[in-house]
Amino acid sequence: MKSGNLLRRWSSHLMSLFLGVLLCFGGFHFLSSQAQPLAPLSLQEPLTVAITPNLGSSDSFVSAAVARTGPAVVRIDTETVVTRQMDPFFDDPFFREFFGQQFRVPPQQQRITGQGSGFIIDGDGIILTNAHVVNNASKVTVTLKDGRTFNGQVRGTDEVTDLAVVKINTQGAKLPVAPLGDSTNLQVGDWAIAVGNPVGLDNTVTLGIISTIGRSAAKAGIPDKRLDFIQTDAAINPGNSGGPLLNAQGEVIGINTAIRADAMGIGFAIPINKAKALQNTLASGEKVPHPYIGVQMVNLTPELARENNQNPNSPLMVAEVNGILVVQVIPNTPAATAGIRRGDVIVGVNGQPVTDGSQLQSIVENSGLNASLKLKLYRGDRLMDVTVKTAQLEGNS
Repeated sequence: MKSGNLLRRWSSHLMSLFLGVLLCFGGFHFLSSQAQPLAPLSLQEPLTVAITPNLGSSDSFVSAAVARTGPAVVRIDTETVVTRQMDPFFDDPFFREFFGQQFRVPPQQQRITGQGSGFIIDGDGIILTNAHVVNNASKVTVTLKDGRTFNGQVRGTDEVTDLAVVKINTQGAKLPVAPLGDSTNLQVGDWAIAVGNPVGLDNTVTLGIISTIGRSAAKAGIPDKRLDFIQTDAAINPGNSGGPLLNAQGEVIGINTAIRADAMGIGFAIPINKAKALQNTLASGEKVPHPYIGVQMVNLTPELARENNQNPNSPLMVAEVNGILVVQVIPNTPAATAGIRRGDVIVGVNGQPVTDGSQLQSIVENSGLNASLKLKLYRGDRLMDVTVKTAQLEGNS
């Protein structure tokens, strides 16, 4: 009896074990059938891997850009003869009366040297640079990157835009030419490559970005110029003036022109499209037209006007409006002739409202010479119209 029970127990255990084994293998089969089979790795199909470009290699975009335009960048050495009285004591009227004219010391000539940069834009030897690099120079020497030197002739300068054209006699020699880009397509954050000869270090390249576009000369702290600059953080130093500012493709997008002495890492360049518009005029020696009316001005808001009017020491009362306050009228200018006065607040030009000085300057600049502009202005609390006729800005060579 006991042996029969024992046999039944062993049979039950064996049956359970057998069923467990079947379920186990069946489960594995079921789970594996839901998975996608792994494709065999083929040696004929290369894997796609993200690759970070090595900017330090010879294939970097900077070296490619400089290779494209660098040979056309030149060094410009200048000599200027200045006549000076060596000792003002000898020119004193008392000295001349006491000792006589025989002791008068004649003026002495002194040669002053300067250096800047430029770039060739035409195979016939036309070079763009800054006006302040070659202005009043009695001798100009142009040195190419390959060591060739040429005598340069200043064809034309324009101090208002700080642009100049220099011509060299190639005598049939082949010259490298810089490709010109389009400065209207610039965006903040684009690469900017400055090439030039800073502080006497020839063929120097610095890299940065476009920090701002359309920076007015007044806001850049250069009030004697009339243009909107490209602002960049690419290092620009004395001697870079007149050299090109390049984009990542090696095209000239600007002409390096100014640095801020009170700031680090801020430089300015003239947009190349401005130079394109003036290069033929400068190359022909013609004067660049710059209409002006002859006022110094600041922007005015009602709050600033109210603060001024509440000051008992204020020399004048101004209209509490948004406009342009005339702080000075230059004598013998169109504004003086038209009767514009200090303290007038200009609020419109030819029916167009104006609230910013750069806006008014742009309207005047684009109007052309001898154009009549109808200004709407406040004189105290009285609104009136004044017509002013533009003229050529003097002192512009």
